[in-house]
This record gives sequence, structure tokens and C-alpha cells, in this order.
Amino acid sequence: MFDEEKKKEKRQYKRTGLAFSVLGAIIAVFIVTTVFQWKGVSVNVNTEKPTAQANELQLGKNQEEVTQAIDKASQAVVGISNVQETPQGTKKAGTGSGVIYKEDGDKAFVATNHHVVEKSSELEVILSDGTKVKAELKGSDPLTDLAVLQIDSEHVQKVAELGKANDVEVGQTAIAIGNPLGMEFAGSATKGIVSGLNRNIPVDINGDQQPDWQTEVLQTDAAINPGNSGGPLVNLQGEVIGINSMKIAKAEVEGIGFSIPMDVAKPVIEDLETKGEVERPYMGVSLQDVNQIPNPVLQRELGLPNDIDHGVIVQGVEKGSPADEAGLRQYDVITAIDGNKVDSLMSLRKYLYNQVQDGDTAELTVYRDGEQTKVELTLTSQ
Repeated sequence: MFDEEKKKEKRQYKRTGLAFSVLGAIIAVFIVTTVFQWKGVSVNVNTEKPTAQANELQLGKNQEEVTQAIDKASQAVVGISNVQETPQGTKKAGTGSGVIYKEDGDKAFVATNHHVVEKSSELEVILSDGTKVKAELKGSDPLTDLAVLQIDSEHVQKVAELGKANDVEVGQTAIAIGNPLGMEFAGSATKGIVSGLNRNIPVDINGDQQPDWQTEVLQTDAAINPGNSGGPLVNLQGEVIGINSMKIAKAEVEGIGFSIPMDVAKPVIEDLETKGEVERPYMGVSLQDVNQIPNPVLQRELGLPNDIDHGVIVQGVEKGSPADEAGLRQYDVITAIDGNKVDSLMSLRKYLYNQVQDGDTAELTVYRDGEQTKVELTLTSQ
């Protein structure tokens, strides 16, 4: 089943990650391509009527719009240096990108990716003019791969304008701005289109080779390279329509990158800025997918009916948690919530995080010792 051919066919989604701090592996040979820009070319065409004239050609219009969009947004794009403590001492782990989205008095706020700042002991923001400032991590969220930093606003020259998600369409121009491979190529811009909307990419957060979440993203063919993580994807108006996050890492694949859309990013960024975390409904249980356990074990040990092949198994209940107060027990199997089928831990999380709020009461359909029962659980936030 898992032969080498099928392994090759599996898509491997890879965070664009932090750029290598040393570029010694890059051969210093560059091919420079000259781009000719045709702007405002007017052509007179003589006809039978001497006053007739052709309209001015608009050959350079799109290129002008791209240039203006980059000019508008680029000063708000920053580099982010991640410094970590190791047994050998402090070292620079790498560099990512970010975008200044808000200025408030003597403070300014930068949005970036969680994986750009993960495990940092110290963070530094490099502004578009090269100025380096210390940064404070306000909050970080691994599920959405977003983080917010606070810096002193003294040297901030530009704040990015955030776009509206409902204005984004497949086929529109998309420009990724960031620092591919580190600050040596700071402020690089790549152009493409929005290739797809409402893509759901499975993400393994805890490294157990099982998806913990599905991140909703925009797909783009604008080149996103290591170091672009956390930088903005902008439209022709220079508005930020997404935060660049990941790409497909596969030798035969080109031009498939992903950006967290602003309608997903905005409420998360707001929570991280003001609360330091994203508050989500909390049950207080550790869970395992039913489909990870062989059917004979499920039937013999848990007494599950033969037709129950979905749901999550309660592996542990935290004392004093909503689950504990509701009477959930170890080895209970949750198969539905509020009448909605629970296929897996990921589907349960999506329902909890998107459909209910702190203080709501959820009805769980539970199999206990092979018998179906209902459990009402009042959710709290975490």
C-alpha cells in the first residue's frame, strides 16, 4: 500500500521556513534579465479623414500599476531575525519577513508567521531602510501560523494597507514581497496571479505525521522562497491580501505557493496583539482518531459496533476541565457534536473553533462500553 511509487505521488507541504543565514551554498553567478517597459506610446494613424487619430496605446499600463503597488507596500515590509539559545551559545537561526500593519503612538505592530519566530529567545526587525530595532513577541498561533511583534515606531516610515478578502478573485495580479534567502535579497518582489481561493492545506503541528489542522489559504504562482515567510501578498492597489506562509516542496512542481488570506488573518492578528493568544473553546481532553486503531481492537477493547469507523477516543480527561465536569471518561468515543458527525480530531477542532464560543453548551454523542449516550458539555476558552 505504501510502496515507493505512492510515496512519490504524495504531496509534501513545506513551510517556506527561515532563510539560511549563510549563503555559501549559492554559486555567485547571476543572469540579469532586462525588462523593457513601454509607457504612454502614442501612434498617429492617417486615414481618409485627416483629423482621425488612434487612441494612445496602453502597453505599459499594467507594468506601471505593478511598480506603483510595490512602491506603496515595500516600505512596510521588514526582515525578522530569529536568535535562539543553544548549548553552544546564542546564534542566529535565520531570517524571515513581516509586514507593519499598524502604528499606535510610539508603538508599531508587525504581522508574520508563527514558524518565523518559533523557539526564539530574541527577535530583531530590520526595516526597509536597513535600520535594526529590537522586537517584542506579542503572541503567536501555530494553528494559523501567524504571529505579531511590537516594535518602537520611531523609525517606521510606512504602514501597510490591509485589503478586503471579498475583493480577491482568481486571475488577479498578486505580488509577493519579502526577503528570499535572507537580507542579502531584502525587498525582493515576485509577480503572479491568484491561482485559487479557499484552499485547505493539512498541517501537522506536533510532528506525529497526522494532520492537526487545515489551514485556509490563497493559492498563488508568485514565487515564494525560503525567507519570504511572513511577508505580504499584495494586489495592484498595494493592499495586503494575504500573509505568505508555505509552498509545495516537490521537485516536479512549480508555481504553487500559499498565503493566509486577510479575512482569516485579521481576527487572529487582533487577538494576538491585544490578548497575546487566540482564545478558542476548550474541552480539556486528549484525543486519538478512531481510524488509527484496528477494528478488532475497537470492538474487543471498546465494544464499538461494527459500523462505527469514525470519531475520536478520549485518552485522558483533565481534572476540573469542562470534560471532567460533564462526566466524560477515558475510552469514551465521541462520534458527533451537536448532531454533526465527527470524522476525526481535526473535524472536531474545526467545529469547536468555527461554530461555537466560550460559554456555549455542546451535545456530544458518545459510545461508552459499546452503548450510545449523550453528554452535555459547557465550553470555556483557552
